[in-house]
Amino acid sequence: MDLITVDFETFYSKDFSLSKITTEEYIRSPEFEVIGVGVKLNDGPTQWASGTEGEINEFLQTFNWEESVVLAHNTMFDGAILSWRFGVTPCLWADTLGIGRALHGVDVGGSLRALAERYDIGVKGTEVLNALGKRRSDFTDDELARYGDYCINDVELTYKLFRLMAPKISKFEMRLIDLTLRMYTHPVLDLDIDLLNLHLNSLKQEKIDLLVAANVTDKKDLMSNPKFAELLRGLGVEPPMKVSPTTGKQTYAFAKSDEAFKALAEHEDYRVQALVAARLGNKSTLEETRTERFLSIAERGLLPAPVKYYAAHTGRWGGTDKINLQNLPSRGPNAKVLKKAIIAPEGHMIVEADSSQIEARVLAWLAEQSDLVEAFARGDDVYKKMAMQIYGLESEDEVTKEQRFIGKTTILGAGYGMGAEKFQGQLKTFGVDVDLAECKRIISIYRRANSQISQLWADCNNMVANLERGQKYLFGKFGVIDVIPEEKALRLPTGLTLYYHGLHAEMKDNRTEYFYKTRYKGVSRIYGGKVVENVCQSIARCVIGWQMLRIAKRYKVAMTVHDSVVCCVPEDQVADAQAYVEECMRSLPDWADGLPIDCESGVGKSYGDCD
Repeated sequence: MDLITVDFETFYSKDFSLSKITTEEYIRSPEFEVIGVGVKLNDGPTQWASGTEGEINEFLQTFNWEESVVLAHNTMFDGAILSWRFGVTPCLWADTLGIGRALHGVDVGGSLRALAERYDIGVKGTEVLNALGKRRSDFTDDELARYGDYCINDVELTYKLFRLMAPKISKFEMRLIDLTLRMYTHPVLDLDIDLLNLHLNSLKQEKIDLLVAANVTDKKDLMSNPKFAELLRGLGVEPPMKVSPTTGKQTYAFAKSDEAFKALAEHEDYRVQALVAARLGNKSTLEETRTERFLSIAERGLLPAPVKYYAAHTGRWGGTDKINLQNLPSRGPNAKVLKKAIIAPEGHMIVEADSSQIEARVLAWLAEQSDLVEAFARGDDVYKKMAMQIYGLESEDEVTKEQRFIGKTTILGAGYGMGAEKFQGQLKTFGVDVDLAECKRIISIYRRANSQISQLWADCNNMVANLERGQKYLFGKFGVIDVIPEEKALRLPTGLTLYYHGLHAEMKDNRTEYFYKTRYKGVSRIYGGKVVENVCQSIARCVIGWQMLRIAKRYKVAMTVHDSVVCCVPEDQVADAQAYVEECMRSLPDWADGLPIDCESGVGKSYGDCD
């Protein structure tokens, strides 16, 4: 199979660039223009071609794309150009940006420049800076030649990186990169324009009605912290709090830089978004902006699913391209409207399968909490069982709906070492008030009932201390996690690596705490419960990735959201497809033997109908 390395140089200006608009809008825009393209076949010389789009197409059609691996540095960009503008469908997409994130983590530079420096293979040029605002016809022959040399250098750097990095990454991860890219480069899902227009109009009116009902006639009304807190409580949201650096006392976390306040701007309840937007003086809420983006995409074509491979520290996928399909609202007054606007094309249906409680199941399996593993495997209602222990009940029939909810929140929330105060705050986010003494009692019962899980936190605390000293300390189920002291990292069976770059110890309040460096949040604290959370999320991601690749052998995987897989299937195959997807979502790689997984699935014409 041939390897074709490619890099496009395209028109950009101050107003028309990837820093101002999405990748999808940029490539599909009538303003889009290819200045030139560099193509390297295997280890041959890189060819530079410049011309009209028709001439570029003629040049590209001389390559056998369908039987080749196509490589770029940011393949979400270059692959989308090849697919959408030139109809290219390769055998496999490869991406040095994605490979770099998988090999080195998300907390180090993954740009072509940074990776070229890391591997000492050459220097990325700067000629692109001279191309600002210039159409192809604006270049002199010399300028175009220099731009071609710049592009050729990028292609050669990408090819060299791939030759160095590819042997270090598993075939499993390479296939996941390809599958993730195809969600974007080869879209199949459509959008319901009528529903989106109705939703947008409704949102704008609802925002006006909300502010009138709240008696907000002036922004000053919203700037009063007590009044704003009262408005949030009226919507069932407990106002976020922080310790004031001035007084040392608890105060409202309503500054626009407060993480908890910023999270309210993305709250699943549109009314909360509207209050935050009004306080900040924003014209639109997140829901409005995203609806407008969906409408804009619908005018240009199908919905490319912008799912970012290896977006998180744990290797999980993430949303990108400014629409973030990972957090479309499922609850609240406007629940599932945007999900319902995502529809299958004519003659097709959507099948969604969600892995049930996968993190809690992975945690029990990794900690070898055998009674909980067996309960999951039998299909027991583990939430009711937890509630029985909390409330001293004799049978599941005695468990009330409210008590089961407490049991559920405990199972899903307390597994990573959560304390009573945080548990109390988590319950408040669901509108449930439980006093601190009761929360302490519940947490204590959970820890006694799940001693192996508590021991796993302690083992991971010891592992962090040893890792900081460059020593190995294994933890959890034998053979699942390998500790790599020299890299300050943990390695999973798939080859996925969890890095703790810059791991170091500090004395805080007469005790030793451990921290590592992150790219976007600065220094982050790491401790046993957090390591367990990281590892469980990484294992869940590897299992779901393995299942997704099995599904893709038969049906189109359109996107993945958290622990679910969304497929587009022919209408006349929907029953067989649903059964096959469920079978895949209940299957396991060899290294995960004994993990008690399960799934739920749904079918619908729209994504929202699958829930």
